[in-house]
Amino acid sequence: MPSAAAAAPLRLYPLLLAALLGTMAMMAYVAVIGPAVRRLGLPEWVAGLSVTAGGIFWMLLARAWGRASDRAGRKPVLLVGLGVFALTYLGMALGVDLALRGALGGVAVVALLIVTRALVGAFYAAVPPTAAAVIADHTPPASRGVVMAKLGSANALGMVAGPAAAGWLASRDLGLALYAAAALPAIAFVLIALRLPARAPVAAPAGGPGGKGGIGLWDARLRLPVLTAFIAMASVAVAQVSVGFFAIDRFGLREEEGARVAGLALTAVGCALILSQQLVMRLRGVPPLRWVWVGALISGLGFLSVFWIHSQAALLAAYGCAAFGMGFIFPTFQAMAANAVQAHEQGAAAGNLSAAQGLGMVLGPLIGTLVYRLAPGAPYALVGAALLTLSLSVALRPR
Repeated sequence: MPSAAAAAPLRLYPLLLAALLGTMAMMAYVAVIGPAVRRLGLPEWVAGLSVTAGGIFWMLLARAWGRASDRAGRKPVLLVGLGVFALTYLGMALGVDLALRGALGGVAVVALLIVTRALVGAFYAAVPPTAAAVIADHTPPASRGVVMAKLGSANALGMVAGPAAAGWLASRDLGLALYAAAALPAIAFVLIALRLPARAPVAAPAGGPGGKGGIGLWDARLRLPVLTAFIAMASVAVAQVSVGFFAIDRFGLREEEGARVAGLALTAVGCALILSQQLVMRLRGVPPLRWVWVGALISGLGFLSVFWIHSQAALLAAYGCAAFGMGFIFPTFQAMAANAVQAHEQGAAAGNLSAAQGLGMVLGPLIGTLVYRLAPGAPYALVGAALLTLSLSVALRPR
């Protein structure tokens, strides 16, 4: 484990900025793909399938990237992930630009979007677990929750800034929006290459935990963080996919107005995440398990309240409340996982968490849309119940 003297927070700012830029690029695609598909005259399922393909490959490869960073070092893995991410995004932007100019047929565009998004998910999957492992390498256990919250704040800011900037550019030029998004991981690549210090991999002790075969997905030391990561990300995914439909059906809005309300709700989510993660940074003495059960309680009540909501203002408040609780959970389960394993296992542990979040990203939208058929508030009741169950089980867990 690194000592307190080994901690170098200032040297991690390039990593935080790279995480911000990467998240902006990932979320920018979500804002641009809908208008692009409509402009090209393609069916809506193309957009959904491309996003799902990215999530599936992220989930499948996150653990492998985490283990690779344990063996080869953090910086090389980050550079490979960001480099291919940037090149693939540029290829996607070029292809869509050609299609918008009539130089590429419909079948070719569909294949381009699905393949490139799958590759983006496959290689960007290297970044979140490796970034978390870098933080674990450079910070002592007592400070990891604080620095993980800084990483979470950078990602939350990217969730807000990415769609906002991409939407503004797309209203003027769809191709320009994709080119700008492709430039973001390229800038992140340069930052990591020039400013992030390299560190040799930590050798695994002979016969120690994880020394051979790595960490299993259901390793006893990581069960609670992995389960928490899955529930949290699945809840977020359900809320993301349901909010537009909910606004249209519950408030009787047109599609354009429903999209506007959905955008406002997701903006409220990003702002609340930043606020609560700032709180985690300042209250350093709070035990991790307390952050989890309090955050799950607040978030569960926020989501559950949507079942009874009948006004747009109340919906924004509920989403803000739910996200405020999530801001306590996300950095905490990452710190819990980092503190549960040894130095040579940090990448593998972070990869397990990223895979669990990827599974939540894949299953959440499927579950949310299926349950939505029962009632507009049903998905929110489901995730609210799951989070409240998590809160109760952690609160009653023996210390």
